[in-house]
Amino acid sequence: MKKSHALSCICSLIFCSVILVSCAKNNSSMSNSPVTGMTLYDSLGGTAMVADPANPGAMIEKGRLGIRSVVDSTIFVVAGDTAINGFFKVLLAEVTSGNTSGYEALSNNLTDFFCVATGAKDFTYGGKSMVDAHNPATNSRISGKVGSDDFGHFVSDLVQGAIKNGLPQPLIERVGAIVATVQSQVVQM
Repeated sequence: MKKSHALSCICSLIFCSVILVSCAKNNSSMSNSPVTGMTLYDSLGGTAMVADPANPGAMIEKGRLGIRSVVDSTIFVVAGDTAINGFFKVLLAEVTSGNTSGYEALSNNLTDFFCVATGAKDFTYGGKSMVDAHNPATNSRISGKVGSDDFGHFVSDLVQGAIKNGLPQPLIERVGAIVATVQSQVVQM
């Protein structure tokens, strides 16, 4: 119990640091930067079209590809994280049986969410609200309500997914600031 409380405190400190660093950059050094006016989506690759490695012959915006890569890596990290993978029993059972439709839907929804949240203009998020998506009463695919410690584990897994994809620390901090904005909607106990 003490270990999970300590982890929660550490995650809270990280969130505060990320927000403060992000705000400080937005108010000072970023205003003198040559990339002023760039959205986070632009920083993640933007609208330049590139070949989609998951769909031969198809093109994808480089920003969306980068976000999808981080999302997919994070889903795999979460799947192996025994502290929180119990929330995804339905998804894990589907994938284990060879059915990837739930995984594909989750990947697409999270990718859409992060594309919109980072400033992409060509996408919309049509998934459930963060409250409904994380409430077993409104989403039969989640196996329980999320607590602060669980959210902290997810953030840690997201950072691991971002690092696996070579996302630089300043961009990880900016993505972390976005995730911090939904914590109160996701944590429901």
